[in-house]
Amino acid sequence: MEDIIRDWGYIALFLYSFGGGFVGLVVAGVLSFTGDLNLYIAMAVAAVSNFIGDQFLFYMARTNKKYAKETMSKYGRKVALAHLWMRRYGSPVVFLQKYIYGIKTLIPLAMGLTKYSFKKFTIYNAVAAAVWAIVVGYASYIMGEVILTYADEYKYYGVGIILLIVFTVSYYFKKI
Repeated sequence: MEDIIRDWGYIALFLYSFGGGFVGLVVAGVLSFTGDLNLYIAMAVAAVSNFIGDQFLFYMARTNKKYAKETMSKYGRKVALAHLWMRRYGSPVVFLQKYIYGIKTLIPLAMGLTKYSFKKFTIYNAVAAAVWAIVVGYASYIMGEVILTYADEYKYYGVGIILLIVFTVSYYFKKI
């Protein structure tokens, strides 16, 4: 099993982080705590993949506005929230979106539809992806012992609690 994690863990993390990656990076941080993965490689893989994913979304919106608008039309309230945050916070919203489920993919799309500088977005996105990977990676590594202790002790309750959290967060963001 350890060979599978070691051989495929970074590939899975890369693919998962392309579209978000928060949970994948937390799992990689815990696996780094157990010694199955290297924390620094995991953080680098997640940061690079997350950066590439957001760059792709920004570029797609910039070059194919019709498709981006059609895609975003399905998420009316979230798109409005993304535009509001862009006006209110400006460039730092690139940092915020890395941590907020439900709008992570919409911010790069929304920014790509505007006249926001591609170069500026690239710089902010690179720094934000690195900071995100370091913060989430180290936090999950440090919390690895706690997570593993509670996961083993409360494994049957854990599944229910995780499902409850996922459904609650999903319900909340559907209402926005």
